Amino acid sequence: MDPAPDLLFYVNGRKVIEKNVDPETMLLPYLRKTLRLTGTKYGCGGGGCGACTVMISRYNPSTKKIRHYPANACLTPICSLYGTAVTTVEGIGSTKTRIHPIQERIAKCHGTQCGFCTPGMVMSMYALLRNHPEPTMDQLTDALGGNLCRCTGYRPIIDACRTFCKTSGCCQSKENGVCSLDEERNGLPECEEGNKTSPELFSEEEFLPVDPTQELIFPPELMIMAEKQPQKTRVFGGERVTWISPVTLKELLEAKFKHPQAPVVMGNTSVGPEVKFKGVFHPVVISPDRIEELNVVNHTRTGLTLGAGLSLAQVKDILAEVVQKLPDEKTQTYCALLKHLRTLAGQQIRSMASLGGHIVSRHLDSDLNPLLAVGNCTLNLISKEGERQIPLNEQFLSKCPGADLNPQEILVSVNIPHSRKWEFVSAFRQAQRQQNALAIVNSGMRVFFGKGDGVIRELSISYGGVGPTIICAKNSCQKLIGRPWNEETLDAACRLVLDEVSLPGSAPGGKVEFKRTLIISFLFKFYLKVSQILKRMDPGHYPRLADKYESALEDLHSTYHWHPLNYQNEQLWQLPQDPIGRPIMHLSGIKHATGEATYCDDMPAVDRELFLTFVTSSRAHAKIVSIDLSEALSLPGVVDIVTSEHLQNVNSFATETFLATDEVFCVGHLVCAVVADSEIQARRAADRVKIVYQDLKPLILTIEEAIQHKSFFEQERKLEYGNVDEAFKMVDQILEGKIHMGGQEHFYMETQSMLVVPKGEDQEMDVYVSTQFPRYIQEIVASILKLPANKVMCHVRRVGGAFGGKVVKTGVMAAITAFAASKHGRAVRCTLERGEDMLITAGRHPYLGKYKVGFMNDGRILALEMEHYANGGSSLDESLLVIEMGLLKMDNAYKFPNLRCRGWVCKTNLPSNTAFRGFGFPQTGLVTESCITEVAAKCGLSPEQVRTINMYKEIDQTPYKEEINAKSLIQCWRECMAKSSYSMRRATVEKFNAENYWKKKGLAVVPLKFPVGLGSVAIGQAAALVHIYLDGSALVTHGGIEMGQGVHTKMIQVASRELRMPLLNVHLRGTSTETVPNTNVSGGSVVADLNGLAVKDACQTLLKRLEPIINKNPQGTWKDWAQTAFDESISLSAIGYFRGYESDMNWEKGEGHPFEYSVYGAACSEVEIDCLTGSHKNIRTDIVVDVGNSINPALDMGQIEGAFIQGMGLYTIEELNYSPQGVLYTRGPNQYKIPAICDIPTEMHISFLPPSENSNTLYSSKGLGESGVFLGCSVFFAIRDAVCAARQERGLSEPLPLDSPLTPEKIRMACEDKFTKMIPRDEPGSCIPWNVRV
Repeated sequence: MDPAPDLLFYVNGRKVIEKNVDPETMLLPYLRKTLRLTGTKYGCGGGGCGACTVMISRYNPSTKKIRHYPANACLTPICSLYGTAVTTVEGIGSTKTRIHPIQERIAKCHGTQCGFCTPGMVMSMYALLRNHPEPTMDQLTDALGGNLCRCTGYRPIIDACRTFCKTSGCCQSKENGVCSLDEERNGLPECEEGNKTSPELFSEEEFLPVDPTQELIFPPELMIMAEKQPQKTRVFGGERVTWISPVTLKELLEAKFKHPQAPVVMGNTSVGPEVKFKGVFHPVVISPDRIEELNVVNHTRTGLTLGAGLSLAQVKDILAEVVQKLPDEKTQTYCALLKHLRTLAGQQIRSMASLGGHIVSRHLDSDLNPLLAVGNCTLNLISKEGERQIPLNEQFLSKCPGADLNPQEILVSVNIPHSRKWEFVSAFRQAQRQQNALAIVNSGMRVFFGKGDGVIRELSISYGGVGPTIICAKNSCQKLIGRPWNEETLDAACRLVLDEVSLPGSAPGGKVEFKRTLIISFLFKFYLKVSQILKRMDPGHYPRLADKYESALEDLHSTYHWHPLNYQNEQLWQLPQDPIGRPIMHLSGIKHATGEATYCDDMPAVDRELFLTFVTSSRAHAKIVSIDLSEALSLPGVVDIVTSEHLQNVNSFATETFLATDEVFCVGHLVCAVVADSEIQARRAADRVKIVYQDLKPLILTIEEAIQHKSFFEQERKLEYGNVDEAFKMVDQILEGKIHMGGQEHFYMETQSMLVVPKGEDQEMDVYVSTQFPRYIQEIVASILKLPANKVMCHVRRVGGAFGGKVVKTGVMAAITAFAASKHGRAVRCTLERGEDMLITAGRHPYLGKYKVGFMNDGRILALEMEHYANGGSSLDESLLVIEMGLLKMDNAYKFPNLRCRGWVCKTNLPSNTAFRGFGFPQTGLVTESCITEVAAKCGLSPEQVRTINMYKEIDQTPYKEEINAKSLIQCWRECMAKSSYSMRRATVEKFNAENYWKKKGLAVVPLKFPVGLGSVAIGQAAALVHIYLDGSALVTHGGIEMGQGVHTKMIQVASRELRMPLLNVHLRGTSTETVPNTNVSGGSVVADLNGLAVKDACQTLLKRLEPIINKNPQGTWKDWAQTAFDESISLSAIGYFRGYESDMNWEKGEGHPFEYSVYGAACSEVEIDCLTGSHKNIRTDIVVDVGNSINPALDMGQIEGAFIQGMGLYTIEELNYSPQGVLYTRGPNQYKIPAICDIPTEMHISFLPPSENSNTLYSSKGLGESGVFLGCSVFFAIRDAVCAARQERGLSEPLPLDSPLTPEKIRMACEDKFTKMIPRDEPGSCIPWNVRV
């Protein structure tokens, strides 16, 4: 063999030559560790979140064209990049050179909060603009479909990108091009106040124009290389893997002949995740490069031949072109394929994945294979032996030996025949989320009538997701041939197909009854669709579809409209340079967009740095019999393995134990920690640690099991008000009910990460960590190292999202990392992979709420008794506080004159659940609202009427005897009803529901009272440190953590106002226990409130000192004043302090004053559901919030919107699944779906009440971080409303308890109809289910 070639490619216009390349290296670690380009982020490692998006450009010498496409760097092997040009976020612009218009606009439109997803968003958008300089709105949402954001709610990101569209305004979102501002929205006139808009949050006029001449050119050297270079195979050999890159078909066949077992890899989107997540190992990988035969596009008389090497994105474009050119009757299969290609994965994966790879991988939930199978497609294979053609049929899909590729064969191309006249093909799929989500069930169906008599000549139906492979219902189709296309045939078809495509009750993936229902619901949709076409083709011969059925044929499309935002104008008395109340851009916005903002894992490696990874328990409750570390320790690069034996008497802190000693209490329990020279070595060694377990009883996973075993933490918590028992005797009706609510994963984009650096003298330690609570980290590290706190310093620059999940578990992991660093005297880094993070850190508590309610016939609730159970997991963590806060806030907006409410934390064998935005209220509030809805149904009233009649009056008392003024609550409620045109839209919804049988709309309005406060004065104290330097610049430090909510931006606004100093003169670095000691946790919506009051205090102290100097020289600058003060020996540094809001709560008496104020609001949401599949679409949401006096309306709007979308995910699509053995299945974005761009409401209106009464908060502002989460349940109740309409029409009057989250499965199974009755049901206990509800 020739000597190994060099790997040559370009990154951001600079040549990269790698001499000893390891084929196992992916582009992401290469960019981050080798080239130190840390703008590209690690988010999930599986291509599911888009944080690592880069643009790849390839030159094709035969067409002389350059193809630019987005790609996930985490799945791109660097060996596949030979001859390409890679562009990362650093390459398109930086603050040091010039920033790119995309970077500028996403920052100035407030499209960044924590900023961790921003580089990926920027690169997806950049790749789109390189291909379409003036994209349409559809192209834009399509381009961003593979990028997740957990903070913003997407609207500002779309607003920023929309400025590049042909018409930057809203017109193109309407089919007729009429501006939706001129039309009456939804056909309804808007109410008066809505038209008084506020100043814009950003001004488009100031944006940099797009200048294509400024983009990086494709390196001419790579073009010359591609044109001139002799064609020969490249081989890269690593330690364990050999990478073979043939460049001609002959060499490819030669390589496949020599290595028949080697996979052929094009985009690595199938093999990559298998290697990474399933531990599959391939010693040889064959990756063809630019082989023309694999990229053919042949149009023949009978069909289309597509090369197996074409990417799915290219296939999509080719098919779209073909569909435009050919007559409809020939393009049935192509249209069906296009429909699925639009929702399959995200743009990055579609650009990487090849058609051949998708087909040959034969995933059981493949979207294209069922269609290709029914479309009579054939596969062209070739090997050294010669060529042959095989059908893409059920035998091929189930890998039957005779019908499959031989080991030496290559799939070259695919023939997709045209459809014929009287032939119809359809595609169906249902997933947890409309786009970028694997299908739960998908299907391809084809029928051929031969002529216009409507008699079936050919029928082909296949399903994905319902078996180990794609299943074709051959026997059923055979039996239906010769029958007419009518209801009777449909009925027979449903029964036959259910019989043939049988699904066992314990099938992997669960949702068994839902899948069975979808099998026949899809069949019914196909029946309707074909009937409709037949009717159009021959009106005389075929009966007309019932009008009410027409809607079943339309898919719920996610389009995007213009979103008006109304906020308060700045005060009339404000000076023009006063920044308070103005939409100042996030301090780090531009740096987020250029990738220059550094997060914990972006910090450069320290000399001799080690990497630590955890070994976690694989059993939920077991005794550790033995741990064998010998094999792991013998691996190269492994330095140490830390176990509980090393920690001995420092193995716990407060309620948390660090490493398991002799028993494990959950899957994910930390057992030991491997320390090695590199991340790869540490992870390999962790896999070799051998632990023997002996299972213990009882295994308690669910809340019901905990109640049965009386497994609780501590005592119950109880609130009582009035006389409940007496009140129950006086009411007209009594109702009992319960609701279960699933948990939620934080899914902060930046996983847990930390770096501990021993300073080498006096045992000092620097801890750099992504946390919300530096003081806790300092204390826990000092405790494990037996050091005083003054030797341990914790530094936090910024956090890539936290939402409550970066406190307790972060401390435990930081302590173990610090122990290893101290033991070896070397820096140790620890960064969790997404799957580990989801497993170890858990999330929001699953809840069970039981209620007994006594009410009058007019809807007045007089007595309410409630029981709340939270699934706390295996350790206490912050669960008790969560239960307490949930109890104190459970009344939401309602006055219950007689109330008894009790709460328990269940101790179970799950990872310990922890704090999460909203802190108990999103669960208890839902239980209360659910109870109100049930009462309304019993009284025959609308839920809105019952909400109004029970709402707090102006001056009132809460259950814990705190006095409140609910004037703003009533104002928000009335304004929300008016702004959303509720009563008119209610009539429109009812009309729609009367006219449509298979689609239903729902509408719901939910009020909000969110009390803000921490329940004690001590945890509300805050401090700040302000220095003024002699050049007149100021440095501000405070105890709050910047995690996306913009607290640093607000602090600079405060300092600027108080010191009357321009914003540009004030700087803020980060948070550190070195500058501000004894800080409190950043959470509970009060970070800006408390720290702002401390900053204000410090500034006022300084100003007071300097007043005489300023009065003497009023025209002077800060530089003059600072110099004079120095000359007069006046200190230019001040500490600011705020002691905390007055706050107390006595649980013995059940009374107190725990909260300082409440955020009031209301949200109205309208949805449409598809009763046959269970999917839903958010049509419109109106939110009104009382924000007091907003310090920064752009940031506050972002908090409310982001929280609302997060709450909407909580109540609808985010579903955690656990096995009956307590193993978490959902460990990444492929299994766990957070809202994506396709989920946001088509229309969204947010408005703030005018500034309200002056309070003793910071400039009368309110903390808005958490309150919006609960408003997401307006979508839950709108769906419930739609489901009730469907049930009513089907004559089902009995109440239906709907639990949260309202997933497609729950929606579909609640809309009972003839199909849900037809499916076989499993007897409880007849099989072990795939998952359990915890």
